[in-house]
Amino acid sequence: MKEKIKLTEEKETLLIPLYCKASESRKKSPIIRDDKSIELVNAIEYNYKDLHIPKQTWVTVCMRAKQFDNYTKVFLADNPESIVIHLGCGLDTRFNRVDNGIVEWFDLDFPDVIELRKKFFKETNRYRLIPSSVTNLNWLDNIKTENKPVLVLAEGLFMYIKEEEIKALLKALSGKFPKCMIVFDSFSKLTAKGVKNHPSLKKTGAVVHWGVDNPKDIEEWDKNIRFVEEWYFTQSKEINKLSSGYRFLFKIMGAFPVAKKAHRVLVFKIGSQQN
Repeated sequence: MKEKIKLTEEKETLLIPLYCKASESRKKSPIIRDDKSIELVNAIEYNYKDLHIPKQTWVTVCMRAKQFDNYTKVFLADNPESIVIHLGCGLDTRFNRVDNGIVEWFDLDFPDVIELRKKFFKETNRYRLIPSSVTNLNWLDNIKTENKPVLVLAEGLFMYIKEEEIKALLKALSGKFPKCMIVFDSFSKLTAKGVKNHPSLKKTGAVVHWGVDNPKDIEEWDKNIRFVEEWYFTQSKEINKLSSGYRFLFKIMGAFPVAKKAHRVLVFKIGSQQN
C-alpha cells in the first residue's frame, strides 16, 4: 500500500532528489545507482510530474549526490570508526549506499519528515534519526562523540537557510566537535538571487536565502573554520555518461567562472583539532 504524502510546499523539495535518483537508477549506465530510492518512489503516492524537474536539474542532483557519496567514502576510509551527521536528510538513502559496517550515523530533518522516514528506515544502534529543525541547535545534545572524527553533510540545504543561521550552526559545530569536516553545496550570490524562477521551486514555494562567492569569507566566522576545497560540477567524471549535447554544455560552463561557480560543493574543516 502506498503512503499518501502530506507535506508543506517547501518540504516537498525533498521529493525532487528522491525522484531524480530513482529515475537515474533505472538507466543502463546511471550517474548514481540507488535502488532504495526506486523502492521509496514506488511506495509513495505522489504525482512526481507536478514537480516539473528540468533535465539539467536532474543531472545536477545526481552528480551532486555521487560527489557527496565520494567525499563520504573517502572520509570513512580514513576514519572507519567515526560519526556522520546528515543534516536535512529528506528521503536520501546515503547510509544504505556507503555504510562501512562501523560508522555511527545520524539522519536529521523536521519531525514530519522523520516520521515519513520511519516508514522506510529502521533505527539501530548505529543508525539513528533526529527529528529537529537544523537551526534549533538543541539537536547537538543528542550526539556523544567520545572524540571520534565527525563528518557533517548538508546537501541541498544551506541555500534555504539564512546566513546568520548558517553562521550560528558552524560555530556550534566548531564548539561541539574538536575534529570535524563539513561538506555542503552552495549557490553564488548571483544564482541565489536568480533561482527563484526555477520551475521546481515555483511549484514547492521554497525560498532561497543564501549564496556565497568567496568560500574563504566563511573562515572569518570563527577561528576554527578552515576552507579545504571547492568542487565544481564541471569536474565530475560522470559527465562522460551524458549525451554529447550535455557534455558540450559542461565544457562551455567550465570555460566561464561565473557559470562554473554558480553552484558548487564546498568542504571545510572545523573544530579545535584540525589537521
